[in-house]
Parts: sequence; structure tokens; C-alpha cells
Amino acid sequence: MDQFRLTLISALVFILLLPLVGFGQPASAKRWYKGNTHAHTLRSDGDSTPEEVAKWYKENGYNFLFITDHETITPVDELNRSLGVVDEFAVFTAQEITDRTGGKPYHVNALNISSVIMPNRGTSPVKNLQLNIDAVRKSGGVPQVNHPNFGWALSAAEISQLKNVNLIEIFNGHPLVNNLGGGGSPSVESMWDAVLTSGKLIFGVASDDVHTVKKLGDRKQPTPGHAWVMVNAAELSQKAIAAALDRGDFYASTGVELESYSADKNSIAVAVKNERWSKYIIQFIGRGGRVLAESMESPATYKIRGDEGYVRVKILESNGKAAWTQPVMIRK
Repeated sequence: MDQFRLTLISALVFILLLPLVGFGQPASAKRWYKGNTHAHTLRSDGDSTPEEVAKWYKENGYNFLFITDHETITPVDELNRSLGVVDEFAVFTAQEITDRTGGKPYHVNALNISSVIMPNRGTSPVKNLQLNIDAVRKSGGVPQVNHPNFGWALSAAEISQLKNVNLIEIFNGHPLVNNLGGGGSPSVESMWDAVLTSGKLIFGVASDDVHTVKKLGDRKQPTPGHAWVMVNAAELSQKAIAAALDRGDFYASTGVELESYSADKNSIAVAVKNERWSKYIIQFIGRGGRVLAESMESPATYKIRGDEGYVRVKILESNGKAAWTQPVMIRK
């Protein structure tokens, strides 16, 4: 990703370019790190040791891994001593807060924390999540709302009411989380568009939610390697990666890699790193999830009109892979 450079030009009054990758620092001060923000080990409900899980990610080209065991903080110092490589691979501390109300699951990842946060048992979906989000922030961590369609637990209207949270899983690699919706329930990506349309800015994460590395060939199992984030940060440290995620300096992917991305007061442009035999559709998506424009060619450019509400880019690959950039909120 060394070729990936962000060009930011001062925005017009009606455009707010908050979530652009690399915003606020020259591209030369940063690099790209591939990572997973959702993983489990034998310390909660995974089938493998922390070392086995971390080793898989290191050997498969990842730069970082947050271990998010339920209601426990998995120690990472020994893992980093044995597997860590400066600015190339690191394991970070985190937790998945596992809560329920009304018989439905409400899970929040707490990234970059050092002590366990117990579920707060809110009496409604919004209260439940907000209490846990607030607890993560109080602990100095970064909250991530997980798999909204798991157990058909969350609606876009409920997500829109949440405060002080910037991350939501729009793709989760577990085979039982209903990413695509169904039976009258919307897909998670459609829910993301509904939240953005309401005016709430939230960034889309793709992650594995890995529970097993012992059955790698069985896609009925929550195995690793299905989804990740590419984070633009100044260094490979827990603090830097968590902060970059929190401010939207990343894109999400299930296999598509970007060559370049830029945004200014007039346009948004993206280029895809082509894989042999693959073809791509680049979509520019705005208010209500409407496809504003699409292109079969890379690079592709969208000319901003000013009435879109927001613009995000989705890239679809011919074998089912995808990538999602973070939304650019457009204000009149």
C-alpha cells in the first residue's frame, strides 16, 4: 500500500470531510496496516490458544490483531515477545462485552483497554449498548458495536440514537450473523446507510469474529481470514491503531485492496489494485443507500454536487470480494 496516497484539498463551506483516510497528517508520515479487530481464543469460546490464533494472523500477512475474548483481557506481552516484530506485527488487548436484554444479544468490543468491563445490563437495546459504550470510553478504550443482525438484535433507528461511538461492524466473518439480512429484515450495510442518512456519522468495520483455527477448510465454522481493516497510522502501536480506527482513518475489506483514494471540494476518486482474472464495479453511494454513480473502470471519479448527504465508495469484485471506504458527510 505504499502507493496509496491521500490528497486533501480545503473543502468548500458545504462539505465536511471528516472521515477521510489519512486526514490531518501528510501521507509520508503514515503507512498502512492490515488488521483484525474481533478474535476469540480458548480463554473464552475459541478453540485455540492465544499463541495459535496470533500466529495464524502473523503468518497470513496481517500486521495487528485485537484479541477480544468475552469478559476477560487476554495477556499479550508474552505473545509480542515471541511473535511481535517492530512495525510489522503486534497483538493488542481488548474485550468483547457480552450483554443481553429482552432475550437478544448486544455485544460491544472494547479496543485498547487494560481491565475487564463487565456487562451493564441496560433495560432496552439503546440503554444496554449506551451503558457499555460509556464504560469503554471511561476506561480509555474505543468502542465497536458488533454484528447488528446477530439474533436480529438491532435496528438502524436504535443505532442512530447511540452516542460517543464511531465504529460498527458492517461485515462480520462469522457464518451466523446475518450480514445480508432476510425475511423482511435489512442487511447490515442497508442499516449503515439508514444511520448515515439520519445524519449520524459512523464508520464501517469488517472483521473475522474468529473462533476456530483448527477447521480452516470448513466455512460453516467461524474461521479466520474473511474480513479485515486497512488502517492508516503513524506507527504500529495499540494507541495509534485504536486512535486511527476511532477517527475513521481506515477502509474495510473482504479481499479488495485499494491502490489510491482522494477527495477534495469537487470530487472523490478511487483506484483498485487489480488481481489477475478479476473484474470490478466501483459504486459511489449516497443518501438512502442510493447508487449515485458506478464505473467498471479503475480509477473512477465522482463529481460532488453538494446534495448527496454523504458519499461512500463500495468496490465489488467478480468473485464476491468487496471493500468499503468511510463516508464523506456533505453539508449544505
